[in-house]
Amino acid sequence: MLMRIAAFPLLLVSGCTPQASIVAKDAGKPMRIVSMNPCVDAILMEIAEPDQIAAVSHYSQDPRATSVDLARARQYPAVSGSAEDVIAARPDLVIAGPHVSVQTIAALKRLDVPLILVGVPETVAENKAQIADIALRIGQRAKGEALNERIDAAIAKGRRTGAPVSALIWQSSGLVPGKGTLADELLAQTGFHNLSADLGLKKWDILPLEGLLMQPPAILLAGDATMDGGKRTDANRMLSHPVLRHAGLHIRIADYPSNLLHCGGPVIIRAVARLTAVHNKLEALR
Repeated sequence: MLMRIAAFPLLLVSGCTPQASIVAKDAGKPMRIVSMNPCVDAILMEIAEPDQIAAVSHYSQDPRATSVDLARARQYPAVSGSAEDVIAARPDLVIAGPHVSVQTIAALKRLDVPLILVGVPETVAENKAQIADIALRIGQRAKGEALNERIDAAIAKGRRTGAPVSALIWQSSGLVPGKGTLADELLAQTGFHNLSADLGLKKWDILPLEGLLMQPPAILLAGDATMDGGKRTDANRMLSHPVLRHAGLHIRIADYPSNLLHCGGPVIIRAVARLTAVHNKLEALR
């Protein structure tokens, strides 16, 4: 279980299509929705009626992987990635992401289970389109529109002009989001310049501590790779490295939890709020 939880962020950022494709044999309003994706869990908890949700992803019930309120997620049954587990929840709609095995997807299709396959949106526009698709399918179009309006309002409020501040989102395992990611777009919208491309990094890449110190950003947005904001593990050893603590005298370091990095939907609102707070603090220190 621990290995599966830890691997989820990497599965999310692996090469997968960003657009959602819908496969559904029943167009009626579903009343037993099973989500196998924690990012979809976050969307459903905003736009679905509580009694429409039959089960959520097991990731959302683990503090190391959840992008939603843990207590709220634990109000629902959780499913693993197996078809047997999903079928036991008696779904009339299943929403699955790219980390679900092809065998599970094939089994659900053979059983004629209404299915939505979602990709990983890489822009705000793609996120909003995914929300609209899901909202329409579950009979909650107005709530989907309301969520998208809240996302637009949050971005408008957080938008900054002027010379951008060089920044790097650097998870403690060294994971860095680069150009072509949602995180990169949110950085640009809130007045930051993502230093990833300047360092020659790929869309998702690993930057060791030595590389970070060679060309440090003005602000380092760092967070625990385990997403729990608590115990330090081997994956988080770089955050407590003496060299980094010393560099903190020259590099401003701000907390950026991992649960703001891997999902869109309502998580965008929290991510923009955090980036805006960091930018405002930097301005106050000038």
